[in-house]
Amino acid sequence: MRKSYYAAHVYMIVGVVSGLFYREFTKAEDFHGETQLALMHTHLLALGMLVFLIVLALDKLFQLSGTRLFTGFFWCYNAGLAISTAMMGVHGILTVLGRDEDHISEAVPLTAGLGHIVLTVGLILLFVLLGRRVNEHVQRPAARSEREEVTVA
Repeated sequence: MRKSYYAAHVYMIVGVVSGLFYREFTKAEDFHGETQLALMHTHLLALGMLVFLIVLALDKLFQLSGTRLFTGFFWCYNAGLAISTAMMGVHGILTVLGRDEDHISEAVPLTAGLGHIVLTVGLILLFVLLGRRVNEHVQRPAARSEREEVTVA
């Protein structure tokens, strides 16, 4: 559970700092257009901090951590989010510095796409683990009620 708490805390700090960077960097460059730097702040807060706070609550209810699936989710999700938001930062900085879409290397969106794939693998692992835990949780009360019927009869 501590991993989820620390991850949420780190994403909160990085999300707030990225918002500050966006505001100050665009102001320093006198930039008044659209840039992916504006989206980085909300992505880090929503996909980082909020997701890990939700995972923390789910972990408390269903004992998710300490399993291989949770470890796989944790590292895939974090790696995917880090890669995706880093590429948002690179793309945004290049845009603010005056590069148009034709002059930004194809490696940036391709790497961001790879980050999204890794993030998706992490989410799949989380849902597999959560599905197993929910099924275990649902089956336990059913097994108890069957035992109670046998002892009553």
